[in-house]
Amino acid sequence: MIASAIAPARAVAFDILLKIATTDAHSDELLRSRAVDALSVQDRALVTTLVLGTLRWQLKLDARIRPLLSRPNAKLAPAVETALRLGAFQLLYLDRIPAHAAIGESVELAKRAGETHAAGMVNAVLRKLAHTPHTRQKSLADEFAHPRWMVERWERIYGHDVTRAICAFDQEPAAICVRLVHPEAEQALTADGIELAAGEFLTAARRVVRGDIVRSEVFRRRWVRIQDEGSQLVAELVGHGRNILDACAAPGGKTAILAERNPGAAILAMDISKKRLDAMRENFPDSRIRFVVQDAAAMELKGEYDLILCDVPCTGTGTIVRNPEIRFRVSEEEIARQHMRQVKILSRALEGLAQGGHLLYSTCSLEAEENEAIVSECLERQHRFRLVPLSQEITRLEREGIIHAEGARKLRESALRGNFLRTIPGIHSCDGFFAALFERA
Repeated sequence: MIASAIAPARAVAFDILLKIATTDAHSDELLRSRAVDALSVQDRALVTTLVLGTLRWQLKLDARIRPLLSRPNAKLAPAVETALRLGAFQLLYLDRIPAHAAIGESVELAKRAGETHAAGMVNAVLRKLAHTPHTRQKSLADEFAHPRWMVERWERIYGHDVTRAICAFDQEPAAICVRLVHPEAEQALTADGIELAAGEFLTAARRVVRGDIVRSEVFRRRWVRIQDEGSQLVAELVGHGRNILDACAAPGGKTAILAERNPGAAILAMDISKKRLDAMRENFPDSRIRFVVQDAAAMELKGEYDLILCDVPCTGTGTIVRNPEIRFRVSEEEIARQHMRQVKILSRALEGLAQGGHLLYSTCSLEAEENEAIVSECLERQHRFRLVPLSQEITRLEREGIIHAEGARKLRESALRGNFLRTIPGIHSCDGFFAALFERA
């Protein structure tokens, strides 16, 4: 029950932030929950701002809050810590919210969560914070509230300037990108007052400039699908086939593109999660798609597929702009763990490739251990495969009218590295994806 003294948007934002702090839930999924959908347009926008802003700047918020505690190293209850962070974000980053509202409602949120004894402390800390001057940050990690180890490894891989671009991009609101799946979708959206801009690469992609696309009739009819342009690009690179496997299919956006581009194909969508596959069945009712619950790391294949998409589970460091909590959940140990699982999945998937068939390996990670290192390790183990230069696929997609001329130029200049393709947040206006294309000799 929401207390009368607490604005609905702040109450919902607090609940989402507390759930993220205490479970493995993801912000992008929680922000599409019924509690958010029930709010007004303005309140939904505020919830998104509060949740993602607090997560994006959490490290910096903690650095400002901790010195103001009577015991700076004390362990705080999750609800108290969440109330402090939410209040601090409003005080430091949202000028339009009065300080008394940010402080007073943070105190009430702590009380509502059963932390009445800490209400005075929350009030005192936030009042001090409101009058504490900001100090200049000296490092990229401090300036953009990213873990220091993460920034340092990106600087080793990409250099200082690209790392700055990645970190800065992560701190901005994520653009909403859609895929047009009906010929009248764009015209209908424009008539509905939704302003669109062209995609950076793809002719079917549009960026939402203004308007609430989720509440539009076009979205309800499934004439458009919300999907990052980097994700769309990966699916387009897979190519054409008649017997297709999507080895790690959920949530299904790439599967839908495979079906769209291969109208005569039989497609097997495989995923370890029955719940997510059930959601795919509902969202993509296509009789050509067969759904199988299976751990891709344990699948046994016999060379029957001429086309395979192997978009493996990963750390997701290329998607921090829309999932800011990833920066707190990933560690170098997690990268190593993902590496071992990714090698297993790709090795198993390659066994399912028919002679002359193609397999696209992809991740939404920026880490070399999950990308180039996986490709090299699997090629060393299995000598029946070669890499297809993705420059050939960019040319094919441009010829087919799937990538526009300017997009093809950008990809050739800034995303192709040898046989690999990599989109980089901040250099490209999409999530960070890696792709490599295998062919069975």
